[in-house]
Amino acid sequence: MKVSLEWLRDFLDTDASVHEIAAALNRIGHEVEEIDDPAVRLAGFKVARVLTAARHPDADKLQVLTVDAGEGAPLQVVCGASNARAGLVGVLGLPGAVVPANGMELRKSAIRGVESNGMMCSVRELQLGDEHEGIIELADDAPVGAHFAAYHAASPVFDVAITPNRPDCMSVLGLARDLAAAGVGTLRPGALTSSARAEAAPTPTPAHPEPVEGCRAIIRIEDAEGCPAFYGRTIAGVTNGPSPEWMQRRLIAAGQRPISALVDITNYLMLGWGRPAHVYDLAKLTGPMVARRALGGESVEALNGKTYRLDESMTVIADDVGVHDIAGIMGGAHSGVSENTTDVLLEIAYFDPARIGVTGRKLNLASDARTRFERGVDPAFLDPGLDLLTDLILQHCGGRPSEIACAGCPPLAPKLIAFDPGLTARLGGVDVAPQEQRRILTDLGFAIGDDWQVTCPPRRHDIEGPADLVEEVVRIHGLDKVASVPLLRAGGVAKPTATPLQQIERRLRRTAAARGLNEAVTWSFLPEPAADHFLDGSGGLWVLDNPISEDLKAMRPSLIPGLLAAAKRNADRGASTSRLFEIGRRYLRGSAGASDERPTLGFVLAGEKTPRGWAEGKARAFDAFDAKAEVLALLEAAGAPVASLQVFGEAGPQFHPGQSGTLRLGPKTVLARFGALHPATLEAFDVAGPVMAAELFLDAIPPRKQAQFARSPYSPPALQPVTRDFAFLVPADMPASDLVRAVRGADKVTIVDARLFDVFAGPGVPEGRKSLAIEVMLQPGEKSFTDTEIKAIGDRIVAAAAKLGGELRA
Repeated sequence: MKVSLEWLRDFLDTDASVHEIAAALNRIGHEVEEIDDPAVRLAGFKVARVLTAARHPDADKLQVLTVDAGEGAPLQVVCGASNARAGLVGVLGLPGAVVPANGMELRKSAIRGVESNGMMCSVRELQLGDEHEGIIELADDAPVGAHFAAYHAASPVFDVAITPNRPDCMSVLGLARDLAAAGVGTLRPGALTSSARAEAAPTPTPAHPEPVEGCRAIIRIEDAEGCPAFYGRTIAGVTNGPSPEWMQRRLIAAGQRPISALVDITNYLMLGWGRPAHVYDLAKLTGPMVARRALGGESVEALNGKTYRLDESMTVIADDVGVHDIAGIMGGAHSGVSENTTDVLLEIAYFDPARIGVTGRKLNLASDARTRFERGVDPAFLDPGLDLLTDLILQHCGGRPSEIACAGCPPLAPKLIAFDPGLTARLGGVDVAPQEQRRILTDLGFAIGDDWQVTCPPRRHDIEGPADLVEEVVRIHGLDKVASVPLLRAGGVAKPTATPLQQIERRLRRTAAARGLNEAVTWSFLPEPAADHFLDGSGGLWVLDNPISEDLKAMRPSLIPGLLAAAKRNADRGASTSRLFEIGRRYLRGSAGASDERPTLGFVLAGEKTPRGWAEGKARAFDAFDAKAEVLALLEAAGAPVASLQVFGEAGPQFHPGQSGTLRLGPKTVLARFGALHPATLEAFDVAGPVMAAELFLDAIPPRKQAQFARSPYSPPALQPVTRDFAFLVPADMPASDLVRAVRGADKVTIVDARLFDVFAGPGVPEGRKSLAIEVMLQPGEKSFTDTEIKAIGDRIVAAAAKLGGELRA
């Protein structure tokens, strides 16, 4: 939130400097991200009067001006503005000044052969607005030679980061109240009624006409849940022109674009007091104004020029013709005010914060009003807010107001909290005298009884218990006064703190990176369709009630969708190959709907494994065997018994049924699934295939047996190993891993390794069979093998293969 020092001092009577105020804001928990001082930005720009204007001798659209900038002899300036003329008082940028709009440093130069000593500036060039058709025209009595920043009353602007739990401070009044409680000045008595001081409104405020009886607009509520209170009044005979210069200056400093007096006044009320409001052109309304649920299929063109389709969950303000306002978020273009507006309807309402948040996310529509309403505005500020809005409109647009029409009642039930001042020392770690605590809470708007029963102001939605009151006291007392106290530490050598799962994750992270995979961190939330696509089983999704976006609504049941989306973004930006992995959590519904978090490693391999080249020929894409190799390497790093794993199918409907599988310990314990993603999955995620993916279920890896503190030193065998090759004819549908496992288990003492090195099916191999060639490594112990011993081992290997239906190939 941006607020100028000039505006802040309308609410806060203080002589504190800019940096003292910034330090105080940081001290009480409102981080100042930046201080923008226009006086620094506008250094080198002066008020200047054009003495003469003559046509440039060598350019039809340029003029040669002589300008008095209060520096003695007049300066010659070349200018292309159509409104440049003798007698005009404008703003001259002298050599050395930097134009705020583009960062260009002005220099003395020759333009078409004529010397120019600076530049006459437009509003846009000085970042004071959007006008750029001509140079700035100041009042004739503007002091020539004065620094423009001083003449323009340029005030430093604070950019303050307001935390989401403090909507009461999303206003100038809210920040002023906190600063006053912290001792940085005092809150002005008129802060709750008006901020137009003498310099802001130099003319005396006229006596406003008495309200006429009745209200020309009928106000009604049909959706009391979404809109508990709806107040309004009409004003007849208004004149909608530009807002006063002082108001435009403050709005521009806050990041708002001035539009017209009626619109600017509503924005001024929202930023100054934190109360969003809306003004309708009464002539464009038909029948009563009703706060109701939208009808299915209804649409409205909003003030941003976009048309939004509404549904029955959304609260709107509508008349007999249609919707005129997406309640609490943005008004409609049809009933917006214009320069021809003469009669208006003012609307101030209280909307349910949760409903506003859901509607804004569904429509993907953000606004300043939504930001405040979904966090919770002050429900007690409807009457004062409507009076302020009326007063400002009558001051600057004239007109005759009606009586206030009210529908519903805002939630004003008082919240009482029993507070113990001793909690501040116990919870906050700082001693604050009870009378000082009472003073702080009172200055913040809390009512405190003699028995320390604290009544919270309705605007403080964030206060729920005594701990919140402690936070308020400590914050205003000064967060910098809380002493830094080290945590207690036991003596001796520090013990390891990483859990076995954390140690596994560290090893996996290093192994995956060493194998060429790039770590990614994706959202734990997914769009519902994407999450539903990867949902296995009947547990259902975890869907957030208050997501930050409709695209981040469901907790992920798999890591693959997020990685797949990341790979697609890479491909869309020209990165043809992605090797991404992530270690995170899957979120599943357990028994009886309980939350179930599963530690998981997921990865995707997309694009080309090897690019085309003179040696390799065509580029080669990743295949299911690449995914399997990565899975096995990672499982081995995690300590899984890789040699005992079995390959099964049933990787899930998201995977290609003929190019995927699972790795299991027994038929039920699934450690990983891998393979090529199904074409339907790639189509659902709009990804070009093929794409390999895998997930390792870290919670399914059996824990290692307790090992001794120190391992025995490695001692290589004294004798060299012996290798023997075997070729077996096996059924064509038998997994090769089953045969390798059987061969390795034929003699667990002497067989130290077995690996497949050839697969053949063709001439010489019976139909329905295939040939698998396996290299077996035998390690002798104290003496070399004899021929008889090797033959006995070979017989055991052949017997083990025969149990699976294999026979030694001749």
